[in-house]
Amino acid sequence: MPTIVMASSKGGAGKTTASVLLTGELARQGLEKGIGVTLIDGDPNQHSAKWAKKPGCPENIVLIENANEENIVDEIEAAEAATPFVIVDLEGTASMAVANAISRADMVIIMCQASQDDIDEAVKTIKLIKRQEKVLRRDIYYSVLFTRTSAAIITNTFKYVTSEFEKAGVDMFKTQIMEREAFKAIRSYGGIVNDLEVGSKVANVKAAENVKSLVNEIKHRLLSTSVSEGEGR
Repeated sequence: MPTIVMASSKGGAGKTTASVLLTGELARQGLEKGIGVTLIDGDPNQHSAKWAKKPGCPENIVLIENANEENIVDEIEAAEAATPFVIVDLEGTASMAVANAISRADMVIIMCQASQDDIDEAVKTIKLIKRQEKVLRRDIYYSVLFTRTSAAIITNTFKYVTSEFEKAGVDMFKTQIMEREAFKAIRSYGGIVNDLEVGSKVANVKAAENVKSLVNEIKHRLLSTSVSEGEGR
């Protein structure tokens, strides 16, 4: 029953979009099996919560709003007992709430765009994770997820950013969240990309495939590290 924490020390890195996409796809896959997903919104802006309350979102999503540094650990523990998957969307800063959530994480996904500023902020988040590891005396599994990348070309900036992480030995997801209109649309209209009725049908299918690929990679990583069985804690 893994808890997946979406983290970045800056706003605008794509945490909420990633949280929405991951929650929606896990819920879609679990709907027929009666498997639920809890989405915990710990960002004061509550954008994930706003999406989850829109029409068309899977009914097996359990929403917990307004999590903060005082209650987020309790909320995560309660969610872990209620649903197999827990997704935590955090504010874009290195706060006590973020540190507390990371302390309960089986996997921390660090959002990053292809820019030097995002590299710097991702490094800050990794340092925060390392501090929590020392406090807890356990390893915390984390990996960098690139967001808003181009589906058409690999830019020189992206090559540079990934090479810098490789040199530093930082793990990165193979799957990236591409820059797609469908991902913006569900934030406005609600629901998941598989059911989207606006925009290009072909583009929506590609967006759905992108999300499914990410979820499959996350599941594979959870299984390969055994954190899905609780061995990460």
